[in-house]
Amino acid sequence: MNIKLNLLSVLATGAILVACSSAESKTAASDDGTPQPIQLFNGSDINDWTPKIRLHEVGENYANTFRVEDGLLKVRYDSYDEFNKQYGHLAYNTPYSYYLLRIEYRFVDQQVKGGEGWAFRNSGAMLHGQDPSTMLKDQDFPISIEGQLLGGNGSDERTTSNLCTPGTNVMILDSLYTPHCLSSTSKTYHGDEWVTADFLVLGDSLIQHILEGEVVLEYNKPQIGGGNVENYDPAQKPEGKLLNQGFIYLQSESHPIDFTKVELYDLSPYKNNQTKLNDIVQKLL
Repeated sequence: MNIKLNLLSVLATGAILVACSSAESKTAASDDGTPQPIQLFNGSDINDWTPKIRLHEVGENYANTFRVEDGLLKVRYDSYDEFNKQYGHLAYNTPYSYYLLRIEYRFVDQQVKGGEGWAFRNSGAMLHGQDPSTMLKDQDFPISIEGQLLGGNGSDERTTSNLCTPGTNVMILDSLYTPHCLSSTSKTYHGDEWVTADFLVLGDSLIQHILEGEVVLEYNKPQIGGGNVENYDPAQKPEGKLLNQGFIYLQSESHPIDFTKVELYDLSPYKNNQTKLNDIVQKLL
């Protein structure tokens, strides 16, 4: 799928009308006007992130699940006796609305005891997520849009950059999509190879999952609704509310994973200039 033509068709509808991120833009620009990335993972620590692991309070990094070693942000379970559905999420402390998120990841080692079969080589980037401070102790997933990251098992096809929807729905081709997950059109990435996944997020008007320069999934009007999230505060789930900004999370679902890059290009300065926005996206991709 051609990213430029696809993006232009959306821009032409005039749908990009949402508010920019509540945070001030920290994105510097190069001489040609291309924004420079904000390094959400600085390579040294996770001081700018907040962990939330099921059965534990907000801010408790149970069993050192999320850690930085050798310049990598790692998810590990070496201090777990058993996983026990202790789904974990690590939230970056600044919410965003219009951006390109770039993540470089690899699955490693073996799944921890007690992890579900579906969680083999399974993680995710949660987009437009609820504030981690509003998650309850027993809540399993943040209300969010998940860019699901999957690794292959060495033989079968298994796409990555899929969509899952804990407490949310999306619109696809003008129809409300309510099933929990939707597979992308990506190839399968086996073994421990590094994979770079891009997520183009334009408020509530367009989200694209991109691998190797190709759009493998797209949708719009992400909104609160449906199920697939448990033990949440009902006040955080107003049905039908469009999601035009939120927090970005990295996920812990029982299989070790490394992240070497988590960076974000803030596109909010260009949201009211359709031509400039399209030009910037083409340069970044």
